[in-house]
Amino acid sequence: MESRIERKSLRKRCARNATPFEIIAESRITYPMSEPNTAAPPGIEVRTYFVRGRNALVARADFGELYVDYYLHQGQHGYQHEPKFDAMLKEALAALTLHCASRPWNESWAWTIHFADPLLNLFVTGDNRRGMIVGQLFTENVKADDRGRFLAEMVRERGEPRRSVVEFEGAEVFPAVERFYAQSEQRPARYFRHGPEDFVMVSAQPQCDVAWLESLDDTAIRTLDEQEELSLLEKRQYRWECGCSQERMLALLGSMMRNDPEGLFGEEEVLRISCPRCGARHVVTREALEAYVSAA
Repeated sequence: MESRIERKSLRKRCARNATPFEIIAESRITYPMSEPNTAAPPGIEVRTYFVRGRNALVARADFGELYVDYYLHQGQHGYQHEPKFDAMLKEALAALTLHCASRPWNESWAWTIHFADPLLNLFVTGDNRRGMIVGQLFTENVKADDRGRFLAEMVRERGEPRRSVVEFEGAEVFPAVERFYAQSEQRPARYFRHGPEDFVMVSAQPQCDVAWLESLDDTAIRTLDEQEELSLLEKRQYRWECGCSQERMLALLGSMMRNDPEGLFGEEEVLRISCPRCGARHVVTREALEAYVSAA
């Protein structure tokens, strides 16, 4: 575990949206999410409240510690994002986390937010059972388009996946998520920055006072607990975690190695793989994969 001094120093870099590492381009592959990690740290706390008389749900959290772990992850794997895009990914992580906290425990969500200008894809995913949040952004090999698209997928335990696609305009994360709520969820939701790393989501519930919800602004959010009657509903913990590992890389590549080892490695002895969910860098040698296949 990193030292207290190391985390404090990194928090200062978080505020500047910068990390002192270089980017290394590598190929990307996908794989399933990990099993629950019972030894994992608790992560950040997200609180949800019911606004009495307004029939609305409020979700709020300070994402400072999650952002610290996000930057530690970047440092560990030697990559960084352009500050503007980095800030957009952090907002998407916050938006998804607050959304997940307002949803049933047995749901997992994945959002892909495609921006036309700047040309960019944000990918964020969250698992309520495991309390895991992770994300990545892509600026290369992104299909040019003249409009933004918000792709959402929800998986419920023992249920069929639910998918939706919503078009939106602009280059801001929160309005894109609010558009998703209005079109796909068929109810309004608003997002606010309460502090540098403190975010609030207010979403409509049945018989919501929609006019009140739509009238909210930053000033109203700062005094919400004074002006409205809030009842605490729940506290949940979320942490930055993907689940990718060297063992999973070997398992994923094992069948390909059995069928076409030369097609997989060519003349190389090493594969360098970048996780599309979190950007982690994995190195797999031909020798290690051959040993894994022989032992399987």
